[in-house]
Amino acid sequence: MAGGWSRDGAVQDQIDASVEDALAVARSQLPVGASLTHCAECGTAIPEARRKAVVGVRLCIICRAELDKQQTGFSSYNRRGSKNSQLR
Repeated sequence: MAGGWSRDGAVQDQIDASVEDALAVARSQLPVGASLTHCAECGTAIPEARRKAVVGVRLCIICRAELDKQQTGFSSYNRRGSKNSQLR
């Protein structure tokens, strides 16, 4: 049941659109093409097992972990659901 000026199901439509947008962003960041034999950042050889497991791999495990760490930003959203986190 929607309230106010919104129609029934409007909240679910908004949730679905948010999920679809997040999936589109995630899919756009997937590697495409042939895997490299050496890391594009540091030049270290990428093991054969990693090249077979991750299609289109461009970075070694260490460089990928560092990139992931840099891309993980602070989120001000309350993911725990506790009132204390909302009061910050």
